Formats: sequence, structure tokens, C-alpha cells
Amino acid sequence: MSSKFGIGQPVTRFEDPRFITGRGRYVDDIDLPRIAFGATVMSPHAHARIKRIDIAKAKAAPGVLAVLTSADLEADKLGAFSPVMPEDMGGPKGYRTLRSILAIGKVRAVGERVAFVVAETLTQAKDAAELVEVDYEPLPAVINVEDAVKPGAPAVWDEAPNNVAVGLMMGNKDAVDAAFAKAKHVVSLKVTNSRVHASTIEPRAAIGQYHPDSDSYTLYSTTQNPHGTRQHVAGNVLKVTESKLRVISPDVGGGFGMKSGGYPEDGLVVWASRRIGGRPVKWTSTRSEAFVGDAHGRDQVVTGSLALDERGKILALRVEALHQMGSHVFEAGIVVPLYAIKLAPGVYNIPAVHASAKAVLTHTTPMAPYRGAGRPEATFLIEQLIERAARVIGVDPIEIRRRNFIPATAMPHKIAHSHMTYDSGDFMHVMDECLKLADWNGFSKRAAASKKNGKLRGRGVGYFLEEAAVFNDKMVIRFDPSGAVTIVAGTHSHGQGHQTVYAQMVHEWLGVPIDTIRFIQGDTDEVPIGRGTYGSRSMHVGGNALKRAADAIIEKAKPMAAMMMEAAAGDLEFRDGSFRIVGTDRALPLTAVAMSLHRPVMLPPGFELGLEASGTFSAEPSNYPNGCHVCEVEIDPETGTVTLDRYAAVDDVGKVMNRLLCEGQIHGGVAQGVGQALMEAIVYDSDGQLVTGSFQDYVMPRAEDFPDMVSELIEVPATTNPLGIKGAGEAGATGAPPAVISAILDALKPLGIEHIDMPATPSRVWAAIRASNGTKAAAE
Repeated sequence: MSSKFGIGQPVTRFEDPRFITGRGRYVDDIDLPRIAFGATVMSPHAHARIKRIDIAKAKAAPGVLAVLTSADLEADKLGAFSPVMPEDMGGPKGYRTLRSILAIGKVRAVGERVAFVVAETLTQAKDAAELVEVDYEPLPAVINVEDAVKPGAPAVWDEAPNNVAVGLMMGNKDAVDAAFAKAKHVVSLKVTNSRVHASTIEPRAAIGQYHPDSDSYTLYSTTQNPHGTRQHVAGNVLKVTESKLRVISPDVGGGFGMKSGGYPEDGLVVWASRRIGGRPVKWTSTRSEAFVGDAHGRDQVVTGSLALDERGKILALRVEALHQMGSHVFEAGIVVPLYAIKLAPGVYNIPAVHASAKAVLTHTTPMAPYRGAGRPEATFLIEQLIERAARVIGVDPIEIRRRNFIPATAMPHKIAHSHMTYDSGDFMHVMDECLKLADWNGFSKRAAASKKNGKLRGRGVGYFLEEAAVFNDKMVIRFDPSGAVTIVAGTHSHGQGHQTVYAQMVHEWLGVPIDTIRFIQGDTDEVPIGRGTYGSRSMHVGGNALKRAADAIIEKAKPMAAMMMEAAAGDLEFRDGSFRIVGTDRALPLTAVAMSLHRPVMLPPGFELGLEASGTFSAEPSNYPNGCHVCEVEIDPETGTVTLDRYAAVDDVGKVMNRLLCEGQIHGGVAQGVGQALMEAIVYDSDGQLVTGSFQDYVMPRAEDFPDMVSELIEVPATTNPLGIKGAGEAGATGAPPAVISAILDALKPLGIEHIDMPATPSRVWAAIRASNGTKAAAE
């Protein structure tokens, strides 16, 4: 069926009217009878021994119902959150940090939870939290990832030698060494991916309720992964079966990976509810708490080297990286260094690769997979190496890419150092289209105009490739007696628009009216199995699972349709929402068949009551979205201010389900990538105190920081799934940082500046210009 609501159409989101009119239902909007409120007591020290906790004054404060500490936790024999480690996937063993919901014996980061106060009102809970007296013995702390692996550095965990949670390695070292030995050119670069904060529009929140009558729990949580949260809170913390805990994740205002794992507060609220007799307990993060309590992203220091022949053809790549884990390995945080080395070659045909990474523990807030999760780190390194190689050899940066791209004719292409095989892609074509969209050839005229105005202008390219989609998932399609449809999704939408796109798919495949399609997600009692949403997985896994469910609906309905039409099932075809007898004009709508299967009496023998089907699909193998981003910047040499003047993006996301929403995802990702490149940075002082603890110090991009971005989508269908889908959610955040930084370095090239770390703030750019004595030269 082809209609204005079908697959590929730019349908506006069905979710939006209630969001923009204030009718969204977020965790903090939920008000349950007799609800109490929780407040956390957080550590002010990066590393300290807890000698004593005195809760007497807090317990005696007005309205206080409970003050919980590690002593209560141990008395109730609660467990701790356990992260995913490489050994769980057949990889090397490491040290598995168990994260208790309240610190036991020691604190290992500013913001670690020490006590939890529950009171009748939020104000009473916060006032009482300030009365909890904790006697700390401060201990030496290590904050910087490079300092943490030095001999004699303070240990974060005694069981993790040299503060390394695990080491990862891929590739053939001997082959790489041999390639470097015969190379005509060798370029090396050390780059830093700055630490960032997700800064979701909705802070984290949780409500827990214990039900004494059934000895079960309900948790309302701002999680991207309700079933995963249930597994960790029920199995690891409460030590009960998963059926004893219902997790509801209603409307969620952004996640970006930060909300993908369980947090102490998820366990604290359900436990506290049990301690106070079953009254619900609500906790909502303040922005100040979020900066120290939410998991951070990025924070990588990496050295990379390329070996090239006399024509600039890459012979080998060597990568050595240190990745921050913070005080504990957070949930799936270990995938960040894994993807960073796995995707190190990017879109380039590199015969020999050797890449290693260490997951390093420090006395800082734990690190989460943040939009892209290792893919942006890999892309930033290889693109900066390509740019450096072009300068050293004297080759145009576009030309050196052309010489080293994996050609479309080589697909599928096996990657030298891993088990990955790129199934599809036309990198040359995508770049050429982006250069046209960006008016690459018109740059010199714009540069001359900038120079006339006393400004420096530069342009940069960022070409990225990701591995998108993980795990399997399940989707259910269910008809009700009126013929309306409900989609039950194992994925989780928190801004992506799943309600709209899944409805478009079902409308196209089954021909049911789009306004009769209902959408359910985020409730572990309503959704039998689910994996949540992260890693650009939903359209690949959820979309293909939904297609299998739709196909199963047709097959289940066909025998009843044949009986109703007095025809053989083999003589029927399904088209445009109806069963049709081949060669005739007789047709019967699927909705009529569904209604017949719900009849209360006279259901023929052999037919199942109702019409419902499920489908499952697994990301084995994944898909490989890629794209080219080009930006132009202007720099004021007197102030160091960088203005993003032009931005173009061309992305290959495979078969497009909804062009409008897909481009919206890319634009949002670009905003986050530009934020990291130009302004965002979490900064600690040497004692582990957070310097950027509010939006006065942590700078976020605003609409005025962006030009009118232009973007196009090129469909090179994936061969790894029947729908030809590739991921889109992380594209912008991956392509933007190298494009922006390369543009800045291009603008500064006449001053002899060859390197600048993210974020390229005005002060950092200004200092680089002054150090080069370039202000006068810039004006000439």
C-alpha cells in the first residue's frame, strides 16, 4: 500500500501534540496516594574512608520516615549492580566493579551515594539529608586517565592492578610493525575526546512502591531499557525474581545512553518503600545532582599512527587508547573502548591494523555509552590522522580520501583486524554529493570575503562509519474486537518517534487505517520481552521484527478469510489491506477477518480466538550506516570566537522509513557533536571536585550557534536485514566533531597551528593564536 502515511513518507510525529501542549506524562508528573519523597546524601570527597555515619539528628527531623545507610543495606542483604564485561561476550577477563546503591566502607567519587532520607515532603527530606553527619577520612585520589595508569597512582580498587579494569586488543601487531618499517611516510597524533554530560531535557527520576499483599514491587523509572532495569534491580539488588518487579518507563525526555543502565536511586526507592510499609517513594534529580550523579560520556586519550606509501596509500594503522571508566564500570560502559578500536579503520581500506585500549578506573563519576559509544571516538581519530597525513604528504585532503576509500565494488568487505564485514556502502558517491551540497568549489570566494572582514575561514570534512544495532527483540501486533490494532514494542522510544514510524509500517503492510493503531511500550507487565533502545537498534531490530509479526498476522488470518470468502486459501492473495481471490474483483478487508476471529460464539473448530502475532529479529549481523559532513567556520583572531557558518551532511542510512524524523535525528546528533567540538566539557580539579557543576560553567549549544543546516539522505540498502535499514540516531554526533575541528585547523593553518583539542573554546583558540604570534599575520 502506498499512501501519504506509508513507509518513507515525512509523517509528522503523532506524539508531538501532547508533548508540545504539556500533556506528556513523565515520572515526576506521577502522583500516587500517600507518596513520600526521597533525598540522597552524596559524598563530597573523590576518595575517602567512611569512618562513621550519625543519623540521629536526621531521624528526629520533622516528617522523616526513614534514614537508610549501608548498615541497613547489609542488614537486609541487598546486592549491587554488576556491569557487562568482555568475558561475558567471550572476551578477556577483567575486574568487575560491583556498585552498591549506598557506599560501603569507602567512597570513590564525588557524588557517590552515602545515605538516603525519606520524608513526608521533599523539603523535609532535603532538610533532613543535610543533618546526616558523615565522618570521612580523605584518601589520595587520581582523576586524570593518564595519571591513573602511572606507577604508584592511588588505587581506585585494590583488585584492579594499575587501575585497569580490562585491556582490549585487536589485530596483527607483527603485520603492522612490518608495514611501518617499510613506509615512506609515518604520521602520528595524540588526541583527546573531552568528557561530556548528556544534559537530557528531563532529569532522571524514580518512584518505587512495595506491595505487601503480593510481596512485589513497582518501579517508575526514566530508563531507556525497562526490562534491563528490571533485571538489574530485581536480580542484582533486591535478589527477587523478575516477575516480582514491574518497571514502568512512561514518557522519557531524552536518554543518549546515559539512561541505559540502572542507577542507585532505582534500587533505593523500591527498597525504601518496603522499609516504610509500602508507601510509594519518589526521587527526582536536581540539575546539580545530575552533573555529579549521572554517568558521563567520552573522555578518551588516544595515540594513533598511520603508515603510508609514497602516493599516500595507507599501509597500516596503529592505535593505543586509554578510556575513562570512572569509579565503577557502568552497565555497558565497556562497549565504548570496544567499539573505539573495532571501528578504528573507518571507511578506509587499511591492510594491517593493530588497536589496543585500556578501560581505566579513576576517582570520578562513572562513564556511560554516550550517543555513538566509541564510534565518535574512532571516527575522530582516523579523520584527524587522514587530515594530518594530507598535510605532511602534500596531498589534498579530499584526494587522499579518494585514494583510500573502500570502493563500492569491494562490498562486502572484510575488515583486517576484526570479525566485521561491511555489507554495503558507496563512500565516494556520498562524499561527492556532500561536497556538491556544501558548495565546496565556492569556498575560495567566501574565504576572500572573510579575510576582507578580518576573519579566518576554514572548511573541514568528517567521514564516519558506525556499526549499528545489537541484540534481538520482539514485537507484537494485536487486533481488538473492533478491528483496531495495537503494537506492543520491545524497543523504547524516548524522543525517536517510534509510535509514528511503527504505525507507518503496519499501515503499509496490513492496510489498516493509521488512526486505529495504538502503541504500547515501556511497561514490563504489558510488554512480554524487550531490550530497550540504544545503539541505533530500533528500526533494524524492531522494524524487522514488526515485519515478521505483520507477515504472521496475514498467514494466521488467511484460513478464516478463505472460509468467509468460500475459497481455497491457496487462491488468496493479500494486497492493500484486503484478501483477494486471484483473478477476480472479490476482496475482504483484514479488519473484517480480525473482527470475525473475535466472535463470542460459533467460532469454527481449529481457529484460535482473536488475532495476534509476534515477530523476533536479531542484529546478527549488524548494519553499517555512514556519511560525510562538511562544515565551514569563521574565526575572529582577536577573540578566538569560532562561528559555525555553513554545515552540510549527506548520510547513507539504508532504506528510509520516515525522511522527516530521520533528518531530525541527524540534526539533533549534529547539535551534540558541535557542542562537544566547540564548548561542552566536564572538568574536575586535581582533588576530584567538579568545576563544571552547573549550566553557568558547562556550556550547552543554542539555536543561535548553528547555521541553516542542509542535509540529504542517500539510500544504499543494507543487505544484513530484509528491510535494508541502517541506523541513523548516532550519525550526527559521530560526523560533526571531526568536521568542525578540521575546519578550525584549516582556518588556523596559515598561522602554523596544527593541533587543537576539543572543545575549541574561544579562550583555547585565542591562546593558540597568541602562541603562534599569529594575530598580525591573520590580518595581513
